[in-house]
Amino acid sequence: MPSQAVSPFNPDNSDSYASWRDAKLKHYPSSLEALIVEISDPRSITQAEHDRLQQLCCKSNMAIWAGLSGHDADKQIIQQLGSRFGLQRLDHNMCADNDAISSLTVQSDALHKGYIPYSDRPIAWHTDGYYNDLQHQIHGLLLHCVNPAAKGGENDLLDHEIVFIRIMDENPDYIRALMHPQAMTIPANVVDGEEIRPDRSGPVFAIYPDGHLHMRYTDRSRSIAWREDACLSEAVSFLKSILHTPSEWHFKGKLMAGQGLICNNVLHTRSGFVDGDAPRLIYRARYFDRLHGCEP
Repeated sequence: MPSQAVSPFNPDNSDSYASWRDAKLKHYPSSLEALIVEISDPRSITQAEHDRLQQLCCKSNMAIWAGLSGHDADKQIIQQLGSRFGLQRLDHNMCADNDAISSLTVQSDALHKGYIPYSDRPIAWHTDGYYNDLQHQIHGLLLHCVNPAAKGGENDLLDHEIVFIRIMDENPDYIRALMHPQAMTIPANVVDGEEIRPDRSGPVFAIYPDGHLHMRYTDRSRSIAWREDACLSEAVSFLKSILHTPSEWHFKGKLMAGQGLICNNVLHTRSGFVDGDAPRLIYRARYFDRLHGCEP
């Protein structure tokens, strides 16, 4: 377990960073297709299927499974697959179902109205749970498609460790600014005069005790406050330019029925969509756990 003093994510450790960077970029997947693993039964994946998914997640923090479950709406598909990778502690967030797994489909009831994931509108670059307190950050994320949209609903995906490299290579001071404990604040969520959630402040990049790098980010332009600091302003501008400039590291695709994403909460988007006869339905499971077997 590397300490922060020797972590490659500590911007003061140039030698450790250089070694880690070389290893990270060597044989990095070059396309979305390289992230796809064909599996038979997502409820009971074989050891070979498990090992290939884990190998991809350890390299790129994400993988996509393509199973034979089709339009099967059984939530055990996503829950049992996640458990094979040590994902147990689900985030019981406000809009999730009673089992803590969210049904991402257009919903206009009082609870879900106003929350973009439950609409057909596009969602900008983000990591999940950026508004959670620092003790309940989301480290593991699974998506499982039951019904795709008739049109749209694609995801852009980008490994947060690749973003770290791009920023670190540009200016290590940008990383220092983004690691400030008050770098990004999400204002309180107030509904009808009642505070549902208080202000939440924290860093964009953080090194966790086990040595892994976590990213907390949203590309929203409203209801967000950045620490007043010239270097941080430059860092955020550079970060946004990375996100919005296509590169070999950006992957774009659309989950079809029976496919899913397993990841260490990488950066992602969702395009707007139009429903067909069957409404778009994606199950989302957020975990306080990181995928097991991918030590920093």
